[in-house]
Amino acid sequence: MSSSDQTTSSIATMLRIAIGSDHAGFNLKQRLASDLTDLGHKVIDLGSHSTDRVDYPDYGEAVGRAVVSGDADTGVCVCGSGIGIAMAANKVGGVRAVTVHDAITARLAREHNDANVICFGERLIAEEVATEALRAWLDAEFEGGRHVGRVAKLDAIGR
Repeated sequence: MSSSDQTTSSIATMLRIAIGSDHAGFNLKQRLASDLTDLGHKVIDLGSHSTDRVDYPDYGEAVGRAVVSGDADTGVCVCGSGIGIAMAANKVGGVRAVTVHDAITARLAREHNDANVICFGERLIAEEVATEALRAWLDAEFEGGRHVGRVAKLDAIGR
């Protein structure tokens, strides 16, 4: 697929993507937001807006609420490790946030777990790997089948 075909394909499937980070994830958040915009998606930047110290739960919750309310189709979170912000997002009922480390874990999170929020640890993943993982996650589709009941059980826990 040529670069222009990729852009056209992405625009045809434009998503509204909420993105948020704490101070430790700010730089990677900015890079991912730029990549998403370049792919033709609408980015809803929920902060933080600098490397000034802030608390990751505020941003994980904000992204989770945007996804569950329907203000965003999906979400991206970044903190230092990707762990705390995923925990915060997962406190919002209906969110299935997952911390990924590469394109394989990102793809499987979508295909098997129907993850609706993807999380990264800026201190643990290279920008290029995060970009590749994000694209793999966006391109993947939930497989359904044997996974439907398992995802339903996950959602029931959050209710």
